Amino acid sequence: MTPAPSALRVAIIGAGPAGIYAGNILNRLVLEAGHTVAIDLFDALPAPYGLIRYGVAPDHPRIKGIVKSLQEMLDAGNMRFIGNVSYGTDLTLADLREHYHAVIFATGAIHDAPLVIDGIDLPGSFGAADFVSWYDGHPDVPLEWPLDATDVAVIGNGNVALDVARILAKHADDLLSTDIPASVYAGLAGSPVTDVHVFGRRGPSQVKFTPIELRELADIPDVDLVVYAEDFTPDSFSEQLVASNNQVKIMTRTLNGWLTRAPLGASRRLHLHFMHAPLEVYGDGRVEGIRFERTEHTGDGNVRATGQIVDYPVQAVYRAVGYRGSALTEVPFDTVRGVIPNDGGRVLDASGEPIAGLYATGWIKRGPVGLIGHTKGDALETVTRLVADLPALVAGDTIESPDSAPDAILALLEQRGVEFTTWAGWRALDAHEQLLGSQDLAHPGRERIKVISRAEQVEISRTEALLTL
Repeated sequence: MTPAPSALRVAIIGAGPAGIYAGNILNRLVLEAGHTVAIDLFDALPAPYGLIRYGVAPDHPRIKGIVKSLQEMLDAGNMRFIGNVSYGTDLTLADLREHYHAVIFATGAIHDAPLVIDGIDLPGSFGAADFVSWYDGHPDVPLEWPLDATDVAVIGNGNVALDVARILAKHADDLLSTDIPASVYAGLAGSPVTDVHVFGRRGPSQVKFTPIELRELADIPDVDLVVYAEDFTPDSFSEQLVASNNQVKIMTRTLNGWLTRAPLGASRRLHLHFMHAPLEVYGDGRVEGIRFERTEHTGDGNVRATGQIVDYPVQAVYRAVGYRGSALTEVPFDTVRGVIPNDGGRVLDASGEPIAGLYATGWIKRGPVGLIGHTKGDALETVTRLVADLPALVAGDTIESPDSAPDAILALLEQRGVEFTTWAGWRALDAHEQLLGSQDLAHPGRERIKVISRAEQVEISRTEALLTL
């Protein structure tokens, strides 16, 4: 589908939820303002959906259900998906300036935030984001993952930590109803793990889990859930938090209920530890254990060190302490916060002044916090700023008028030998993956099996795209 020439042309870099929501809202607000717009949605990967496809655990179809609404937005034809295009190499900022009035960066935060403790870089210590990418079949991650530990530590008290711990503890056969690729199943099936330990600095009332994620742990087949009474020390702040927040109340009730839950003698155990601050990962040449200092409540929501040191012998450590955005070529970047500096979505230069025609939305704008609902509101804020700037952008008062030919950018990519993918190509790849799932007669009911290889994704996508153009 080729969009007609339009008064406003906008490029969005990143085809995850943030970018798709921004495009959908932009189309609506520009039309309401009495203008028309052509939107090109670029992504470095051949397929759309970003962290929904490559950052959500495969046994969470509830969350992946958001794909349906994102697909409907792209099916509407109000924006053009162009995948397998890397910003900064395949296309530069100068290229985008030449072809578009405005650019919205929605590249998210896909790398692990650092955890600065001794030994964190020992072999056997991993970032959770890399592991998530592996079990989600990301094309840029090696097919094999070193799953050779019987005892594993996961540092963090958010949903990603729970996802990592659950996937590590779960038996591979219990994931066969999901879209995991054969290589991921083989890796997990060969894991010798018996005990997975999740550690948080604060108490049970201050975790960053969501109630559904937490309660799912109790339903993992052949995995005993273990919590420890010494981690449940009462304090006035926690009691007030429980009384004032229904979500905290539900999770605290759930955790307290597990204190009296008798182990069933399962072959694997998932341990939840609270009031543990990580000090050091230790080992001679590779991970052999992790050292913590016990903490205690201060009464104001914080914790302090107690001086009590405890060691846990483990052979692998996963840090799940948050995500971090990455700098983009020729775009300002706040190295402390890991975001593009901005004012409500308008990208700011070193002096704090807005850069005409450049915008940001999603995690690269505000940091890796919030759920899908926050992403929608965030996109609305950014797009509202862009629409307010629309008269100057269209008039060319602030930048050179872009090339008006809608397919000029595609011709440029072809000239540079970039094997870009399209929406028609994604629908072909989507159908192919669903067919693979339906053909798995040994495990009926599989919705899809992901294609991992970037080359294979591109081949399937481009063959269909060439047939339908």
